[in-house]
Amino acid sequence: MPYLVREHLFFGDINDAIAALTVSGPNVDFTHVLSIVSSASISFITDCRPVLSIPTEEVRRVVTGEEGAPPVSALPPGRLMQVVERAGVGLRVTRMAVPLRDTEEENLLDHLEPCLDFIDDGRKAGKVLVHCFAAVSRSATIVTAYLMRTEQKSMEDALESLKEVNESICPNDGFLEQLKLFEEMGFKVDTSSPLYKRFRLKLLGQSYKMGEKIGSYVFEDDPGLSRQTNSSTQDSPNMETPQTAYRCKKCRRIIAVQGNVVSHTPGEGESCFEWYNKRKGGQSYNKEQDCSSLFVEPLKWMTPVEDGGLEGKLSCIHCGARLGYFNWSGIQCNCGSWITPAFQISKSKVDISTT
Repeated sequence: MPYLVREHLFFGDINDAIAALTVSGPNVDFTHVLSIVSSASISFITDCRPVLSIPTEEVRRVVTGEEGAPPVSALPPGRLMQVVERAGVGLRVTRMAVPLRDTEEENLLDHLEPCLDFIDDGRKAGKVLVHCFAAVSRSATIVTAYLMRTEQKSMEDALESLKEVNESICPNDGFLEQLKLFEEMGFKVDTSSPLYKRFRLKLLGQSYKMGEKIGSYVFEDDPGLSRQTNSSTQDSPNMETPQTAYRCKKCRRIIAVQGNVVSHTPGEGESCFEWYNKRKGGQSYNKEQDCSSLFVEPLKWMTPVEDGGLEGKLSCIHCGARLGYFNWSGIQCNCGSWITPAFQISKSKVDISTT
């Protein structure tokens, strides 16, 4: 039997999902099922029937129109939500399927808010079952995040609360790290947060190391092009909030805005700055603004990155001036911090303005 966590909210394993999707009765009356499993379809063998397969239908929340869209695990945040209604034997169950593996490298964070919203909506309409295969890691992570958001609990307190229901829960370390980020971002997935940007870059680096092709759909829009489009279509110049822009020093084209910058913690310890401290009379070097480089998200003007190289130069797409370097294995900032992967823009190659 599934575990009751809060009113109208349960979590369980694959067998509980089978019952919820195939059996009608007073003890199995779920209206919503959230499946966190390796495949969007539930296919399994049971004792009473040789094979049962319940397919899913993909429903795009943001439609791009392209055929052959990448798999859900590779999509940007919020791009795909899978929902199915199962009608049969007196049942009408709304199901949302999120294909995720129980591995530390899996990106659960980008799917978190659609899952939590689905639970919220389901509890208003009826009873919700959140399940994975064994009710240990994936479903426990989702339910923990739900308790964190709805009850403003820390990750530790939410986990302890869930362990009172089922002491065997054990989210993997990667999921725990993502729950901690969720807490630090204020119980939401803030894609503008430096915490989120570093998390996303880390995932991209892991994907590259595993030999996956990094498609341009994961790159941020070219701020130079987007600014040109906005300026030609907006009726008022005040419709967009001004922010810091970094322009190629040679041709003045915008190559990044402040929202593209991925902040980093200056290198720890004084030993790596002995040479600098001697020159500066013993002053401490501990401010990011002292760094000689900007580190940014991968942007769509970075054609050498999209071409699949491990490392190379970054040049202005308009005038060809050299701006910096990229390296999927990382680059060390002059402050001592190591950024991986790194898309580095030299501050000496850009001018700073407000746009």
